[in-house]
Amino acid sequence: MSEAITIIPLTTMAHMLQVEQLQRKVWPASETDVVPAHLLVTVAHNGGVVRGAMVGERMVGFILGFLGTDEGSPGRPALARLKHCSHMMGVLPDFRGRGVAYRLKSAQRKQVLEQGIRLATWTYDPLLSVNAYLNIRRLGAVCRRYRREVYGEMRDGLNEGLPSDRFEVEWWVTSNRVNQRMDQNRKPLEFGHFQAGGAQQLNPAELDPGGLPRPSPRPARPAGAMALAEIPSDFLALKETHMSLAAEWRAHSRELFEGCFAAGYLVTDFVLDQRQTPTRSYYVLSQGDYTLG
Repeated sequence: MSEAITIIPLTTMAHMLQVEQLQRKVWPASETDVVPAHLLVTVAHNGGVVRGAMVGERMVGFILGFLGTDEGSPGRPALARLKHCSHMMGVLPDFRGRGVAYRLKSAQRKQVLEQGIRLATWTYDPLLSVNAYLNIRRLGAVCRRYRREVYGEMRDGLNEGLPSDRFEVEWWVTSNRVNQRMDQNRKPLEFGHFQAGGAQQLNPAELDPGGLPRPSPRPARPAGAMALAEIPSDFLALKETHMSLAAEWRAHSRELFEGCFAAGYLVTDFVLDQRQTPTRSYYVLSQGDYTLG
């Protein structure tokens, strides 16, 4: 029988010291990137969200976020631009794939809703398909902003060696989109549905003799209402064994998504084509803000 996992608010220094240790296990080899316990306590006591996933007294995951302001209308008062900035979430490797991250985000959303805030934002590496599946597919976040080198040169074991480019996603926590995704009251569309609907494939990858996906020489420009953008299904494994190819994917995806966002498209879904071996991974891009609902 699997261990029972509970999500709890974290407020004590003892809990925050556990969060420090968990960070070292999730993002190894960079002590300077660890958020210290005293700052975590300050966030928790001043309107932020610090939640832990617990198995008994052992912490197996955490999430951290705080109040911020939306940059979209800088001339408006800060009170009118309040948002939740979700800064960090980590789950121990042995507990991944068990819904811990989803439960942590759900707990975060609950507190954000209680505070009367409609928008939460965060960043993630757009080439990580597992994160894309959670953030875009399961949670209903959308993206229309590609940020280059957000964190400069990163030194932890997961991120070192490549530019720290990131998607900045918007999670409109009161929207129909988010409600439908999280309540699962409508069956999500699959790859075949988008293909049958005429979604344009912008960058079909080619598999080399070793079965590794290589980006197309130059992505096509989106022209219709909907498009598909391919990424590697396991970018971390690719990076571990073929860093030069991982760098090609970073440069390729930077050009692709910056061009799409500048043309008025936004990421609205993420799908897997499991009919192929290996499985292929695609972002769905849609034209216009109407897709935010």
